[in-house]
Amino acid sequence: MRTDNALRIDAMNLLVKGLGELQAERFIYLVKRERFDYTEWQRDLWNDKTIEEVFAIAAEREELRHKQ
Repeated sequence: MRTDNALRIDAMNLLVKGLGELQAERFIYLVKRERFDYTEWQRDLWNDKTIEEVFAIAAEREELRHKQ
C-alpha cells in the first residue's frame, strides 16, 4: 500500500494531467470550500447506468491504466 503522501502526489498529478494546473487547483478549492459528502455523491453517480455498463467502464479504465 502506498503512503498518504504518495497517494496525494499521484492524485494531484492525475488532476493536473486531466484538467490542467489551473482547473486542478480550482477543483481542489471547490472540494475544500464546499461541504462534500462522498457517500451521498457516490449513491447518485451511476444511477443512469446498469451494472454491466459500470463494469465495462471500469474494465476500459483498467486496461488503459495498464497500457500507460
